[in-house]
Order: sequence, then structure tokens, then C-alpha cells
Amino acid sequence: MPRSQIDRRFFDTPYYVTPSEAVGQEAFAVIREAMRSKRMVALGRLVLSKRERVITLEAYDKGLLGTTLRYPYEVRKAEEYFYDLPELTIAPEMLTLAEHIVDSKAGDFDPLTFRDRYEEALLAYLRAKQAGAVPERKPTFAAPRRVINLMEALRRSLAEDKKPAAPRRGAPAVPARKRA
Repeated sequence: MPRSQIDRRFFDTPYYVTPSEAVGQEAFAVIREAMRSKRMVALGRLVLSKRERVITLEAYDKGLLGTTLRYPYEVRKAEEYFYDLPELTIAPEMLTLAEHIVDSKAGDFDPLTFRDRYEEALLAYLRAKQAGAVPERKPTFAAPRRVINLMEALRRSLAEDKKPAAPRRGAPAVPARKRA
């Protein structure tokens, strides 16, 4: 089936699939390239952790990418969450303003910038505990912030972008980090 027919909410966990013996490599490559040229995926079943799962197989680099799929009962319907959101008419100037801000903040996808802060904190805690020091506990959540008007914040953001940058005195300029 075409991959485009599978709603992305059903995709779960990816796995790399390669032939286990040299004797199957040619047949594997032929099937992989046929699937790639037709932009098709195959559906199959496999057992992982004592549970049968549905899996898609698609051409990926020199191998296949097998991605387990969620069952329909595992995927919640969007209507259950979005039913009470009203249909709003958006003012064209507000949309233009928001599009400008999105364009100015756009960047490239780089998963190397992702940090697992939970794992980092856990490792730091364990290292401190091994050293005999129990680290001080920090609050687990931030204090609630006041609610702001989104449109007013967008206008202020645009106004700040239009202001010429004033030269700073004292500390040398530090290059800004690229935002994702």
C-alpha cells in the first residue's frame, strides 16, 4: 500500500531490517528497490515481547525500515479533544504577523540538539549520591505565570524585530545560539 495512506498517529517504534545471510541479499535488494520505486510499504505481523504487532516495511537507505503500528483502539480520536474549539475567523493582518514571526524563528531540524534532561538529572543525582552528598531538591514545577494576550505579544515581538539594535557597551559581543 502507499505509505501516504497510513495516518502518522499509528506509527510507533522503528527498527532496521537487514538480511541475516548473504544468500538472501540479492532478493532483499530487489524487493527493497521495487518498493522504493513504487513508494509502497508492506504490512506484516511479528511478535515482540510476547505480543503480536502489525509492522510496516519500507525502503530505507540500503535496508528496510520496519515500524510497528498502533492498533486502532490505541489511537484516540481528535474529535474527543477538539470538539469544543470554535471555528474562528482570523484577521488577515494577524495571520500575516504570525507568519512573519514563524518565518523569522524557522530553523533546520537537528536531533543532535535534543537533550534528555531527565536522564541528565538522574545521572547527576546518582553521581552525587555515590560521592556521599545528597543533592538539594529543586522544585519540580515552575510557579504559574500570568496569562498574556497572544495577539499583543505578537505585535510586541514584531515591533522589537523592527527596532535597530543598539550597540552594547562593556562586555564583548557573544554570538547568539541558533534556535530550533
